[in-house]
Formats: sequence, structure tokens, C-alpha cells
Amino acid sequence: MIYLDNAATTFPKPLVVTDAVSECLSDYCGNPGRAGHALSVRAAEAVYSCREAIAALFGSDCPENVVFSGNATGALNLALHGMLRGGDHVLISGIEHNAVLRPVHAMLGEGVTYSVYPASPDPDEVIRGLEKRLRPDTRLVVACHASNICGIVLPLAEIGAFCEKHRLRFVADVSQSAGKIPINIGEIGADAICAPGHKGLYGPPGVGFVLFGDKYRGENGKKLRPLLSGGSGSRSKEAEMPPFLPERLEAGTLPLPAIAGLEAGIRAVAAIGPERLAEYEGELAAKSADGLGDIPGVRVWLPGLVRENGIVLFTADGIPPEEVARRLDGRGICVRAGYHCAPLAHKTVGTPEGGAVRASFSMYNTENDVTALLEAMKEIVSER
Repeated sequence: MIYLDNAATTFPKPLVVTDAVSECLSDYCGNPGRAGHALSVRAAEAVYSCREAIAALFGSDCPENVVFSGNATGALNLALHGMLRGGDHVLISGIEHNAVLRPVHAMLGEGVTYSVYPASPDPDEVIRGLEKRLRPDTRLVVACHASNICGIVLPLAEIGAFCEKHRLRFVADVSQSAGKIPINIGEIGADAICAPGHKGLYGPPGVGFVLFGDKYRGENGKKLRPLLSGGSGSRSKEAEMPPFLPERLEAGTLPLPAIAGLEAGIRAVAAIGPERLAEYEGELAAKSADGLGDIPGVRVWLPGLVRENGIVLFTADGIPPEEVARRLDGRGICVRAGYHCAPLAHKTVGTPEGGAVRASFSMYNTENDVTALLEAMKEIVSER
């Protein structure tokens, strides 16, 4: 099997990740923050250690501002629900995933409105688009750092400066860039950055997180509205969720084994170096894009940007994307076809009806995988 669906979730995982999950399940899988016995204490220490690793990765000195969720979608919902109120207007980019589009659309019933600004690697174009859509009731900007279907990467620092100038909150979705592109929450001026554990950080599925900015330290966490309410392990006699992070937004038992695996994944990525990983994956994507572009009847979308995040988006004339993916799967090659839960991004790129096929790389792919993909696509096109 050749796995080229790493933008959905990286596979395989580093051995240190699977070992960390196994060790947690067998040695210390107590309930963190729920008791004073040895297993619970060790579990709580493991959770805090992962918070420290996440904070360090993104340039924060406040591990308590790391709030765990089940995935990036949960993290984005926590941030958006926590910051928005009825009457607020939100600006979202033209490459946002449904993890952003659907929550803000659902909030229309609460009086929240939204507009879509153009997504471009050109900072000036992005800022002009934001300025054009800025309204007196605009309160928040969301930016997908790197698209999940192509190489468009938004200029977070410039967007953050725009938000600071206009006193807007700023949420960055770094689902596709975490572990590849250096991100410092203070330098980009974000109120929150949201990510999954199972993509570029090589953790297991089942955990994501929000890292909130310094303004939410301590009891300033009460500015955030909880999405879920329930047990937090502290202030149990009070009917309200605690006013401080992370307990204010973390209701219920945390996914401890996934958190343990995530920390191991973060440390593995840090040991290799995100820039080195991005360069390697980008090189594989570039070779794929060049080879696919040489096949008659195959079109690569935005081929000049594939190095940015190791994603190649392509279509084959006369063959629906889902059929291309099915035929590749029959040859032992895993890709993803369709709209990739990102119709805004497909509209921005201009793909045809039915979307496109996505091949995405990780540190475990090789040039042999690229060769196999190209040979398979030559066969599939010839069968047309």
C-alpha cells in the first residue's frame, strides 16, 4: 500500500507515538485531575507535559492556555463559540474548511453574520480583501493558514497586524501547517490557534487543541463562553464552569492515551525539524506535480505552489475524481477525491464539478511512491 492521504491524517505514525499510547494504556491510564491517587496524578502530569510541548512549539509561555478537544473541528468550535456573540460579524477566508464555515453558518440563528475574503499568498491582496469587507460590527477574523487542497498559505502576521489595528479578534486554523511551518502565536498576534494532533504533528486521532493568547491568562478565561459544560475536576460545588483556562472549556474526561501520543509526536517532529520535513514533502509533491503535468489529459491545479505544504491537486479529463481515486485504490495507492470538506477552497481554486483528486505526502513517503503514482495515472488515462 502507498499512502498519499496525509492531509487527512498522517500514516503511519512514528514508533515513539504508538509506544507512548501503549505505555499510557498499560501503565498510568488514570483519570487526570479527578483524584489524588498515584495513577491520577501521573495522568495529570502527562497531560500537563503535553500542554508544555504544545505551548513551546507555538512560542507561548502559558501551558494553561492549551485547551484540549477531540480534533481540530472541536477546537475551532470552542474558539468560535467562545468568542462570538449575537450581532457579531466574522470574516473568513476563501480557503476555510467546513470546520469553520459550518459553525459560523450555524451561528446565523444567533445573529452572527459572516463574509468571505479572498485567499491568496499575496499579503497585499488579502489585506485589501479584508479592508473591503470590514464593517462596524466586525469582531473576528478567521484565517486558514494553509489550505487542505492546495499550496495557498495565508500571511498570518499581516492578518494579525490588520486585526490589531482594527481591534478585532483573530483565530488561526493551523491544521495543515502545524509541524511544517514555524508559527509563533505572539508574533502573529492571534487570540487563538487551533490544530488537530493527527496530521503534521503525527499524533493519534482523537485529540486536537486550542492555544489561546496571553489575554486569556488566569481568570481572564471567563471572557470565553464554554461550548460544553460539565465536570472539570475543580470547583465542583459551583454550578458555573471555572473562570480560568483550561478548565473553563474542558468539560469531561480527557483522551489521555491520545494526548500522550500527541506529545510523543510533537517531540519527534521537533527532533527532525519542521522546516526539514516541509522541504522533503514539498520536493516529493513537486516531482509528482511535474510528472502528472506531463501526462496528456491530466491537469495539476496551482502546480507552482505544491512545495508550500506537500499537497498536489489534480484532475483527469473525462474521468470523475472519485473514479480516479477508486482506480488508484485498486492499484494500492490511497488518495482522496471530491471536495475534501472544503467547498470554499475548491471555489477559490476553480476546480470543476465533482472536485479533484488530492495526493498529500508525509515524511514516510519516498520517490518510489511518486513513481508509482505517475505510472498508475498513465495507465488510468490510457484506459479512458
